[in-house]
Amino acid sequence: MLNSKFRLITISGKIAVGTTTLTKNLINSLNWKHINIGAIQRKYDRKLKFQENIVGALSRSDDHEKEIDDITQQLLKTEKEIIYEGWLTGFFARSYNDILKVLLICSHDDIRVDRVANRDNVAVEEAKHWIKQRENENTEKWKRLYGEYNFWDPKYFNLIIDTYKTGPQETLGKVLDKIGYEHK
Repeated sequence: MLNSKFRLITISGKIAVGTTTLTKNLINSLNWKHINIGAIQRKYDRKLKFQENIVGALSRSDDHEKEIDDITQQLLKTEKEIIYEGWLTGFFARSYNDILKVLLICSHDDIRVDRVANRDNVAVEEAKHWIKQRENENTEKWKRLYGEYNFWDPKYFNLIIDTYKTGPQETLGKVLDKIGYEHK
């Protein structure tokens, strides 16, 4: 049962903070639709035969980046009952009061590195390098396109959760509580 002022949820966060886990858990609880911008980007990369882990976000054209962001803006204006997962979705939704903007962080980078190493079956040093490269390239590109923002500034979000301190179920519970979900 849901009695909420929020028509849509954005889930934002950097690499390996738990956005996908939270999104899957929300889908199971709410039966809402789901959009993952990262999956859309990876599909585009595969079509162009890019290997993002090697070439990074700078390989994508600015036009492509803006096209994806235009799609995001349109969805934010019109859709409801969607869980929208992506690095910048909360930032783009910052002016909407009827969208719950969730930011996941992990206060210990070594945990994020360990998550990537285990998930992708790569060495710790490779995971560390990959995280740093992707985050730096993406942030550099987005600052060039959108301005000198801290895209994960807590002021843009309704709910900030440190996944170093909370497990998947507690993280889910915090979001469900925030949207007014009544547990049966």
